[in-house]
Amino acid sequence: MSAARADPSASGVRGEIAPRGLRAWLGRRLTIAPGEPLPQRRLFLLPTRFGLAWLALVGVLLLFGVNYQNSLAYALAFWLAGLAVVVLLRTWRNLLGVAVELQLPREAFAGREARLGVALRATRSRTAIGLILDAHDVTLPRLETEATASLPWRPGHRGWQLPPMLRLETRWPLGLVRAVAWVQPTTRLLVYPAPLEAAGTEHRQLGEGLDATDFAGLRRFERGDSATRVAWKQWSRSGILTTKVFSVPPRQQLWLDYATCRGSPERRLSLLCARVMAHHRAGDRYGLRLPGLELPRGEGERQRRAALEALALFPVTTNGVDGE
Repeated sequence: MSAARADPSASGVRGEIAPRGLRAWLGRRLTIAPGEPLPQRRLFLLPTRFGLAWLALVGVLLLFGVNYQNSLAYALAFWLAGLAVVVLLRTWRNLLGVAVELQLPREAFAGREARLGVALRATRSRTAIGLILDAHDVTLPRLETEATASLPWRPGHRGWQLPPMLRLETRWPLGLVRAVAWVQPTTRLLVYPAPLEAAGTEHRQLGEGLDATDFAGLRRFERGDSATRVAWKQWSRSGILTTKVFSVPPRQQLWLDYATCRGSPERRLSLLCARVMAHHRAGDRYGLRLPGLELPRGEGERQRRAALEALALFPVTTNGVDGE
């Protein structure tokens, strides 16, 4: 009889799924969706260090009063305990019912800072509400009915991403406890590749700074025309004051090709992203060629956005380009 051997890879998969499932369960239990007023069941009270010291002081006073039968110690301990209960309720009510709306940035690039907008609404005035996103925080000293703020967010990679959870926190009025709530964004943002500025320097100025240098003809002089553009020789012969007209050279029309770039797949996408932005600023007509995808040549904001979206969603496997 042969014993079945345990599959270590299967146990590893189960070990990965369990924490992931636990995080998902906690996320559903602890967070709310944007736009919803903070309900009681999603609002948590956590003691601060000052609050723990306050509690320890109450305990010491009670022990002192019991040991020495001191009425003043009893009175002070009960007064501090009652004040703590009132403060706890005020802190809890300061955050209860606040509605949060998240405003995603118009566009974001991997590894670059983007601004996540936050709008708060309340039916009554609130005091000292803090907003925390990753390691960044901002405090709104006063919230009457509406208030807005923005927090920095740095996406780690390209593609569709959910912004991290936003934490709301208040310690008003005395800081004995902090009321905490979490808001989980529900709208994804398409993050573009990080532009490779160093490698794209040679392409940044292509097509930019094109001046009107090709002579196109003459027209009658109009008030406001530059004296350097006046055809003085023509005026001396005919007596008619005219102005020289120049035309702008045609913009470049080119292809941005994945195959002509060098380096890893992500580096190629970053280089193409930098070139797309440079040629868009220059007003060039350009197309994009990726393995399995060809974006026809065009110009303007629509072409720029289509090219960046194609780069952001381009599939790359661990062995290179998907499908190669």
